Amino acid sequence: MKLQYVLVVTEPAYGTQMARTAYQFACAAIEAGHQVSKVFFYQDGVLNGAASTVPANDEFDLVGAWQTLARDHQVQLETCVAAALRRGVISDQEAAQHGLSQSTLATDFSQAGLGALAEALLTADRVMQF
Repeated sequence: MKLQYVLVVTEPAYGTQMARTAYQFACAAIEAGHQVSKVFFYQDGVLNGAASTVPANDEFDLVGAWQTLARDHQVQLETCVAAALRRGVISDQEAAQHGLSQSTLATDFSQAGLGALAEALLTADRVMQF
């Protein structure tokens, strides 16, 4: 039976293991034939979408891995807009709205409100929080 998953990530890309575990779970679910329709990044999890993240050469590039996952498997990557703004992760639209000179949201990520998460929760077979 093919299941549709929504993942909620509340931990940053670096400093804890949870975001990497979420990524590994997404890859394993897809490999097992399931669908991961959306990864919603909330609280410090929005830092997974920061374009300015530059890991050391010998470290795993989690932001890049999320982007590749999104492109290869049509997984929506959404950061909570309110949490992201508080942490300096800003989309093109928000940068223009707030008069900022540049955005800091990585490509393949978008920003959405909690309503988008609630809608995804209603359609998913399983929700996993990391």
